[in-house]
Amino acid sequence: MRRMLAIITGASSGLGATFARKLAARGYDLLLIARREDRLQSIAYEIREQYHVRADILAADLTDDAALADVAARIRASDDLGLLVNNAGFGTLGYFIDTDPESQEKMHRLHVLATLRLSHAALANLVPRATAGTGIINVSSVAAFAASPQNVSYGATKTWMNRFTEGMAIELGTKSSPVTVQALCPGFVLTEFHDTAGVDRTGIPASLWMTADFVVAESLRGFDRRILFVVPGWRYKLLVGMLGLLPGSLIRWGSIRTAQRYKRPKK
Repeated sequence: MRRMLAIITGASSGLGATFARKLAARGYDLLLIARREDRLQSIAYEIREQYHVRADILAADLTDDAALADVAARIRASDDLGLLVNNAGFGTLGYFIDTDPESQEKMHRLHVLATLRLSHAALANLVPRATAGTGIINVSSVAAFAASPQNVSYGATKTWMNRFTEGMAIELGTKSSPVTVQALCPGFVLTEFHDTAGVDRTGIPASLWMTADFVVAESLRGFDRRILFVVPGWRYKLLVGMLGLLPGSLIRWGSIRTAQRYKRPKK
């Protein structure tokens, strides 16, 4: 039986690398995409040796128009495509007015435009084939459910990602398509993502941190069950549920007061 192909962006570390290992264990061939070619080569070699599946790599910066077009064309042309994981992303820490606008624009290009282009290519490939168990996982965040200070662009782009994924799910439903889409919405995950963003881990309770292995396992379990929004961890499920019940004005007030209370003095 021919293996299905899983294409994973942001596959050089963290959740992306964990998706690669878990999908290889499920028997998928892989195409791993990220900017860091050396890291991709290392992960691909590990996967080939351990799981005996094909693991190809493609070094690409998805904020670059030409590179994004090339990746989209490859997704559209892969007749063995089974799953696209839109995982590439990054965060910044700081008040929006104090941030570098180029970094904020780059975040929108990566989280929004790249997700849009690659999802379109994947659906154009998958929907006509109407194969059960195929689809798209968009890696979003619990930050999508409420705006917060020092996180404006990240939360906004992830909110867009949730609505975009939900819209695709509705359209697929109108076609009675077996193709599945999911928005994975984790909280704090023990990867280098938060270190890169400049988040101080010591200020976050240990109980709020989850492993990448747990988050990806929850995502794939939800994908098998065709769950649209997957929020790993009972604490985060409770948080998201509460946010859905509270008025927006109260949530905004709480965010402002929390930020004022824990505001760090300028050096």
